[in-house]
Amino acid sequence: SVKIYRWRQSRILYHSGLPVIPYYPPHIRGHIRYSIPEEMKKGSPIGNIGQDLGLDLKRLRSGRARIVTGESIQYAELRTDKGTLVVNERIDREQLCGDVTPCSFSFEMILENPMELHQITVEVTDINDHSPTFKRNSIEFEISESANVGSRFSVAAAEDPDVGVNGLRDYFLTENDNFILKQISNADGKKYAEMVLQKPLDRETRPLLSLKLIAVDGGTPQRSGSVNIEVSVLDVNDNAPVFNQPVYKASVIENSPKGKYVTAVNASDADSGTNGVVTYYFSDVNSGLSDLFEIDKKTGVISIKSLIDYEKDRKFELRIDAKDQGGLTDTSKVIIDISDVNDNTPTISVMSFSNTVSEDSPPGTTVGIINVKDADTGENGLVTCKIEQKAPFKIISNVRNYYAIITDSVLDREQVSEYNITIEATDAGVPPLSSKRSFSLKLSDVNDNAPVFLQTLFSAFIPENNSPGVSVLRLVAKDPDENQNAKISYILEDIEIGASLVSHYVSVNAESGVVHAVRSFDYEQIKEVTGGSVVGEMVPRSADVGYLVSKVVAVDVDSGQNAWLSYKLQKVPDRALFEVGLQNGEIRTIRQVTDKDPVNQKLTVIVEDNGQPSRSATVIVNVAVADSFSEVLSEFTDFKHDKEYNDNLTFYLVLALAVVSFLFITCLVVIISVKIYRWRQFRILCHSNLPVIPYFPPSYSDTLRTGTLPHVYNYNMCNTTDSRKSDCKFGQAGVQNVLIMDRSSTATMQRVQNEKNFLEEPDSALEVSKLVSTRLPVVFFKIVITHYLLILTTIYPNYFLYNTNQCQNVIVT
Repeated sequence: SVKIYRWRQSRILYHSGLPVIPYYPPHIRGHIRYSIPEEMKKGSPIGNIGQDLGLDLKRLRSGRARIVTGESIQYAELRTDKGTLVVNERIDREQLCGDVTPCSFSFEMILENPMELHQITVEVTDINDHSPTFKRNSIEFEISESANVGSRFSVAAAEDPDVGVNGLRDYFLTENDNFILKQISNADGKKYAEMVLQKPLDRETRPLLSLKLIAVDGGTPQRSGSVNIEVSVLDVNDNAPVFNQPVYKASVIENSPKGKYVTAVNASDADSGTNGVVTYYFSDVNSGLSDLFEIDKKTGVISIKSLIDYEKDRKFELRIDAKDQGGLTDTSKVIIDISDVNDNTPTISVMSFSNTVSEDSPPGTTVGIINVKDADTGENGLVTCKIEQKAPFKIISNVRNYYAIITDSVLDREQVSEYNITIEATDAGVPPLSSKRSFSLKLSDVNDNAPVFLQTLFSAFIPENNSPGVSVLRLVAKDPDENQNAKISYILEDIEIGASLVSHYVSVNAESGVVHAVRSFDYEQIKEVTGGSVVGEMVPRSADVGYLVSKVVAVDVDSGQNAWLSYKLQKVPDRALFEVGLQNGEIRTIRQVTDKDPVNQKLTVIVEDNGQPSRSATVIVNVAVADSFSEVLSEFTDFKHDKEYNDNLTFYLVLALAVVSFLFITCLVVIISVKIYRWRQFRILCHSNLPVIPYFPPSYSDTLRTGTLPHVYNYNMCNTTDSRKSDCKFGQAGVQNVLIMDRSSTATMQRVQNEKNFLEEPDSALEVSKLVSTRLPVVFFKIVITHYLLILTTIYPNYFLYNTNQCQNVIVT
C-alpha cells in the first residue's frame, strides 16, 4: 500500500509539470529539514517524519505527537497514523518570503511520555509560476520625425516575483527598422530597457509605429510578458530637452513635514512654441520612491510626500525624465542626502551591577557596568553620563558606549548605609535628549569601629559585708557596626589593688557588662575598688586573609610633623597572624585563621609620633578567635591569670593540703591512743572485781551545747566543671538545739533540761561515752573539710563564682 501510495504521488507530481527536488536529511535526533517546491496541493507528502526521526507509529500515537507553530497559518499537517508530514495549506513562496532566498518555515513536533521536542524546517523552493508583467497595458511615445539617431527612450520595467533563474532575464523588441533595444542593469540587479533610435523617422512614410516589448524569465518552461508600444511620429521637433546638469544633489532633514521643498531640476529645449515646453517625470515609478517624493511636472520642483526616517534610509537616488511636446526626452539623476535630527533618546542597558559593596572598598572599586547607545549619529549620538545626586561615586569610560560606575571616595556604612544612584545619559543634540536609570546599592559592614563606653567613669556604692555575687553596676558600651561586628564583650584589665588583682574583688559579665562582687567587702580593710574594663574583639575562624579585626585611633594635639603618627605591633603572640597598618592603625589578619590558633590573643599596639624626641603610647587589644560568644565566654576570664599567679596558687594549695593532712593524721593517732587506753582501763576494772560508781559532773548535760560546735552552720557550695570557678558562700547559724536520735531511730528527745532527769537514766553515762567516742572523728573530719574549703576560698575567691548550671547546698554540721 505504501509503495502504491508513493507511486501515485510521484505520478501526480510528474504530470503536474512541477520540479520536485527531494531532500533527505541525516538522521539527527531532534532536528530535521525538508525541501519541497511551492504550490503543492493540500495533502501532498512532505516526508516520512517517523522514519527520518527513527520513531515508530506506536511511539507517535502514544506520545500524542503534534505540531506547534507560532504562525497563524499552519502549512504542514502531521498524520500520526502513517507517520507522514503532508501539506496542509497552499504554499506561495512569493507570498511567504517575497524576494528573500532561501525561503523556509519552521515548526516543532512535540511528543509526550517522555517529553521530546523535534525541530522541523521546511525549505520552499521556487517554481516558475509567475510570468513577467508590466504595470501599463500600453506605452505611448510621441517622437518627432527630426529626432536624432541615438536618441534614447525609456520604457517601463517589467516585474517578475519569482527569484533566481525563474526571475526576469531578458527584454526583446519586435523587429523594426527604426529602433533597437538596449538593456541596462541597476546596482541591485534589476533590469530595465531603453529604445535607441537607429534610423530617422519619416512621418510622411509611416506616422505610427506599433511595437511590442517582450520580457522573458529564465525558468523552465520559460514564461514571458509583453506590452504594446505605440510610437506617434510628430512633425519637426528636432531638439530634445537637455538638463542643465547631469546630477543634482540635495539634502533634507529627517521628519520634515509633507510638502517640504527638496530641490528643483531644470531642462531646456531649443525649440520654440509648444515644442519647447518640457514636462518632468520620475523614470521608475515602481521603485517606491514615488511614495516618498513628488515632482511638479511643469516646474521640476521635488518635494516630500511622506515622512522620512534617517535611521532607515540615509540616501536616495532619483532618475528624472524631461520630455518636450515632441516626445524627446533627457534623463538626469538626483541624489538626496538625509540629515539626522536628534529624535532618539539614549538607551541605558545594565551589563553588570553589584547590589552590595563592602564599606572598606578602596576608591576606584567598580560597582557596575552599563552600556549607553543612541540611534542618532554625529553630535546627536554623542552621549555623556553623570550621576544625578551627590554621592561618593563617579562614572568613567574606557570603551566606547561602555561606562563603569566606581567609588570616588572612602565609604562609611555608619554614616550612609544605602545609596540610590540615578544615572542620567544626555546626548549632544539640540535640544538635548536624556534618559535616566536608578540603582539601589547597599553597603555591607566591616569591623572598622571600636566600641565606645557611654561614660568615661562608672561609679557605684556598695555596703560592706555584702553577699558574694551581688550586682554592683552595669557597664554600657556602644559599637556603630552591625550584626557580628557590633557584639561587645567586656573584660577586666589587669590592675592591682594592693597586693591583689582587681579580679579578686569584682568580676564583669562578658556579654551584659554587669559588674559583680566576688567577695564580701570589709570597709575597715578596703574602702574603694577602682578598675578598668576593656572591650575585646572577636575574629571568626572562617575569617579570610585581610579580615579587619579592629582599628586603633590615636590623637596627637601637636601639629605638623610632630603630629604624624605611626602604628606598630609591640607584643603579639603570633606575628604571622596579625598586622597593623602603619598609617591607619587597622589590625588585620595576614593569613587564614586555623583551629590550632589559640582562642585568646593579647595584642599590644604602640603608636609613635614623628617629633624629636619621639613620644609614644600603647594600648592592649584582646582578641578572641572564636565563632560564637558562648565559645569565648569562659576563655576571656583567663586573660587575667598568668603563669606566675597559677604557680603561686599551686604552692599555696599544696601547702594547705599538707598542713590539713598532718593535723588529720595527728588527731587520728590521738583518738586511737585514747581508745586503746580506755579499753585497757576497762579490762583492769573488769578483772579487779571492784564496784564501779559512775560520776557525772553537774554540767555534763550541756556538753553538746557548750562544746566547740554549739550550732549548725549552712554553707552554700557552688561547683562548676572548672574547679577554679567554684564559689563558697557563708550562711547564718541554723538550729540552736540539737536533736539526738535514739537507737531505734523511731523517735527523738530534746536536750536534757536538768541534771536530775539525766542522772535518772541508768544507761546515760554509757550512751554519752559511746556518743563522744563515735561522733568525735566524724565531727573532726567535717571540721577539716570546712577549713580546707575556707583556705581555698581565701586564696582564690574568684574561682568560686556563682554558676546557676551546677550548684548544690552543702550543710556542714
